[in-house]
Amino acid sequence: MPERPLNVTYMETIVHMGTHVDAPRHFYIDGPGMDEIPLERMIGEGVVIRLEKAVNEEIGVDDLAAAKPRIEPGDIVAIDTGWSGRWGTPEWNRHPYLSLEAAQWLVDQKVKLVAVDTATPDLPHDLRPKDFQFPVHCVLLKDGVLISEQIANLHKFGGRRVEFLFCPLSIEGCDGAPARVLARTLS
Repeated sequence: MPERPLNVTYMETIVHMGTHVDAPRHFYIDGPGMDEIPLERMIGEGVVIRLEKAVNEEIGVDDLAAAKPRIEPGDIVAIDTGWSGRWGTPEWNRHPYLSLEAAQWLVDQKVKLVAVDTATPDLPHDLRPKDFQFPVHCVLLKDGVLISEQIANLHKFGGRRVEFLFCPLSIEGCDGAPARVLARTLS
């Protein structure tokens, strides 16, 4: 700093660490990368639903259908399981997860993005068979429903309609990107 009046930070990262957004290219080679996803897909109204679940417990269609506020077409759906508070603990990778039927239900509801406070909406590591292929990711991304993982502070908005801003880095051709996620309660 004394020789030059500026700082320059070098950054190297895996784009699927910390809070991030998955692009369809994450599982589909011909799917759009982060730079090809219109901003309208990452901003807008949605809901934060609170679902109290235990270690390795499934989130099913009935859980989503009964959620308040009701999930509407075009919504961004954030699922608050309370798991973000377990970051850094042995339980972190034994999180609640979406059933395949629940993922398809979200597609059928025409949501545009699903956000979770866990490492993934798919099965936790301990429950995965040897030939695990991330079926929840595939169902959602195949139909253009974006995924955001490792969201913090959802408890502040639980049970409310909110306006979301998912702000991932627009990395050319990339399968995902670190993101800043902002939300505010709608009046």
